Amino acid sequence: MDRDEASGLGEFLRTRRAKVTPEQAGLPGTTGRRRTTGLRREEVALLAGVSIEYYRRLEQGKQHRPGPAVVEAVARVLRLDEDERRHLFELARAPRDTAADPGTAPSRALRPDVLRMLDIVDPCPAYVLSRANDLLAANPRGLRLLHGIDAWPQARRNTARYTFLHPAARTLCSNWEDVAAATVAHLRAAAGRYPEAPDITSVVGELVVKSEEFAALWQRYEVRSRTNGRKHFTHPATGTMALSYEAYEVARTEGHRLIVYQAEPGTPDHDAMLLLAHADAAATRDGTADDPSSVRAHGR
Repeated sequence: MDRDEASGLGEFLRTRRAKVTPEQAGLPGTTGRRRTTGLRREEVALLAGVSIEYYRRLEQGKQHRPGPAVVEAVARVLRLDEDERRHLFELARAPRDTAADPGTAPSRALRPDVLRMLDIVDPCPAYVLSRANDLLAANPRGLRLLHGIDAWPQARRNTARYTFLHPAARTLCSNWEDVAAATVAHLRAAAGRYPEAPDITSVVGELVVKSEEFAALWQRYEVRSRTNGRKHFTHPATGTMALSYEAYEVARTEGHRLIVYQAEPGTPDHDAMLLLAHADAAATRDGTADDPSSVRAHGR
């Protein structure tokens, strides 16, 4: 499989093209039924100012290293939002000379300063995720927020895997459909940023096989970077609560993110969040007091 096939450039262009109507693109309306959903290839080529053959080769992954002006023009025609536009540029660019070997998974080690942040933000639930959504570390409330994930071995603790394969996830997340769609969209964005990354392709491959819902969402090719939002929980230790979250990129890492949840002090949501401290969980800051394979134990 070559890089263009692996990164999904052609697939991404086809799915976005299917979502844009001629009227949205500024083309005159047509009479009768169109056999093509959305824009035709020749219409995208015309509006982007490139030849039909050039655009066809672009969708087929045969046109390597398209110039920034072409990519920008195609993004404009396809009405891409900021996340989708960034994803298109990542798919279209040549492999970076300084990129890590795609056959090597990145380090799971966390700097002491990053681990210390988990204590600093307490009582807010917080955890650190890898680029593939592996749970690398968490403060006690952060681990307990993901009800039941502590029963899994450290190596299996992954929030995408948890969302689709853990039985507790669907009852924990009141807006599970939204969370599931956002999880897949984030993985799509990560796959474009880190093409052929073994840790990402491994979890995606597992979930495509084990979850029909994941597979269906993956085929939609939605792209969204998860930087902030709001989640609604029904937690056995706290009852219902709505928490906002922010995702912060960890410096000098291959895609690690610090996720911090919060609620306005004095509100029922904040009171419920504090109750996570009383949830039954024998966990230390990394959530693995009884697990000798923890990241804190040997991740440095």
